[in-house]
Amino acid sequence: MKKYKVIGLLVLSSLVLVGCQSITDFFKTTQEQYLGLSGTIRTFDENSQVIDKVEGSNISINSDNRFDITDDNGNVSKESSVLDISVGSSQVIHVGSTLIFQEKGLTDYMEKYGPTLEINTEDRSLPFVNRFFQQLQNDWTGEKKLILVRSQNGSPLATFFGNRVSTSAPDGIPNTTYLLIDGKRLIIYRADFTIYDTALLD
Repeated sequence: MKKYKVIGLLVLSSLVLVGCQSITDFFKTTQEQYLGLSGTIRTFDENSQVIDKVEGSNISINSDNRFDITDDNGNVSKESSVLDISVGSSQVIHVGSTLIFQEKGLTDYMEKYGPTLEINTEDRSLPFVNRFFQQLQNDWTGEKKLILVRSQNGSPLATFFGNRVSTSAPDGIPNTTYLLIDGKRLIIYRADFTIYDTALLD
């Protein structure tokens, strides 16, 4: 009987932890939509080169519904892929190229270590990730997830680490993925990504 109580407690604890991550994700999304987040927006060309970079506070990203496609009855048949981005009291309209928003406190290790690495950016294989991880391993201990973001042609452009990582799809913003990394928001628009369990990289 005691064994079943322990198992039940472990299952309940797991559900609470999962729920906490979901609740954190909900509140982070609410904060972003109504108050905005401090962080950095970068856009990239197909070769993973930075086109522009905007840093600011109160950043919020939405779909520009002026470009929604509607049917004869006025119902939305295809949601707009045009982003309406609020940065403080200013506005940015973006569509097409890859965009990443990282909340203040997140580190893009590709940007941090890129200049010191001798790598072939066309190398999309797991050995590239292994080499990258080995170089960063001393900076972090006990990492659970590695997120490798790639441009639309498959070139690596950003790398993030987190102990607790979850993903979600924002309502009404096509081609976009929300990630929550240790309580911080990462938004990826028009890019490929892979989330690796770091145990695979040891």
